[in-house]
Amino acid sequence: MRLKSGNSMKKNNKQITIFEGRKIRRVWDEKKELWYFSVVDIIAVLTNSDNPQVYWRVLKKRLIDEGSGETVTKCNGLKMVAPDGKMRLTDVADVETLLRLIQSVPSPKAEPIKLWLARVGYERIQETTDPEKSINRGRMNWQRMGHGQQWIQQRMMGQEIRNKLTDYWRDSEVKEKDEYVILTNIIHQEWSDLSVKKHKQLKKLKTENLRDHMTDAELIFTALAELSTRQIAQADYVRGFEQNKEPAKKGGRIAKHARLELEQKTGKKVVSRENFKLPVGKRIKRLT
Repeated sequence: MRLKSGNSMKKNNKQITIFEGRKIRRVWDEKKELWYFSVVDIIAVLTNSDNPQVYWRVLKKRLIDEGSGETVTKCNGLKMVAPDGKMRLTDVADVETLLRLIQSVPSPKAEPIKLWLARVGYERIQETTDPEKSINRGRMNWQRMGHGQQWIQQRMMGQEIRNKLTDYWRDSEVKEKDEYVILTNIIHQEWSDLSVKKHKQLKKLKTENLRDHMTDAELIFTALAELSTRQIAQADYVRGFEQNKEPAKKGGRIAKHARLELEQKTGKKVVSRENFKLPVGKRIKRLT
């Protein structure tokens, strides 16, 4: 099942998307950068049930009885426009939780998704024993997006620099996830004058990986900023989250100075609106 945006209706960041002629309510969480979909709308599509609300209540009880209550608790209530036009509370779930729920739905329409999940799971297991498979899969995905070999090499080089930086953070007592995100945003803000979130908004991205939509120049300056950050942190022997903020600022500024000098020489902005969501033949390059 792949949801495609049809004639979307927006109100307070809420939308309706169309799948096989059926309306599915969804909402975009700006903070978490995740789509949340109405569970009963998804169930209605998968089961053709006359009463998807009752079906969902029965399914919730069965999941709890089977020991899968955690999945149910991830389905939070949110007010959405009901068929009568009023705002009513309904359960919503992100894509990961929906995929888990779909596995519990005995429906022919759910079978293709279940098979796909099994295949993806098998591929991930293969990649843990043979990392080269993961690298090749990444190359193929980037090629499908329309990226050339030179861009792919730069993307992989940048990822290696990124990995060395996060390895250093881990070894210097920086906690993963939240603290990594904050330090990364400091670096990005310093070199580009935009937060990661603002940069994604500029490129009209939501769940997509920002780096997969960067231009050659954006990749290079991101890599320079992260390389500089790591080398400064290593030279100063910094430890912990708070101490690593200063190298992040300094590393980002080094890349910023280089960016400004290049922009002065060329008369062109480095930070770009360009993304790779459109087919190559239809892609419009728009520089800020």
